[in-house]
Amino acid sequence: MTHFEVLTHIAAAPQRVFDVSLDVDVHTRSMGRSGERAVGGLTAGRMSLGDTVTWQARHFGLRWRMTSWISAFDPPGYFVDEQASGPFKRWRHAHCFERDGHGGTLMRDVVDFAAPLGSLGSLAEVVLLDWYLPRLIRLRNDHVKAAAEATFGGTSS
Repeated sequence: MTHFEVLTHIAAAPQRVFDVSLDVDVHTRSMGRSGERAVGGLTAGRMSLGDTVTWQARHFGLRWRMTSWISAFDPPGYFVDEQASGPFKRWRHAHCFERDGHGGTLMRDVVDFAAPLGSLGSLAEVVLLDWYLPRLIRLRNDHVKAAAEATFGGTSS
């Protein structure tokens, strides 16, 4: 199993960043390169505790589907999405939001995942996924940052 964290500073209040991070439409726009879209469950608007979304995207030239669900939710501090079904043996993504002391937010993504297929999956983690997935989260966070800072003038909620 692999574990990584990504930190992102955002000039917006934690509640604003929390809300933007749960927006299906913002997520879909942030994943434009992979053509990711919501095709089942909640397909638009803001996710909440217990909601499921089935995502479809193209990565490594292959079409993937993953159904995730919001398994933990404590606004505006954190929420967790986990894979219910999909390509991973395990996927857990905790999204944490803390005041940064300057009117903004420190957003921390904590991801734990395991590839399927035993030792072949472990090799894929080391060779490809350990690089690819943190990069994907950083690209998404750049979009979340821009959306949160542009809407409602940055640090206002």
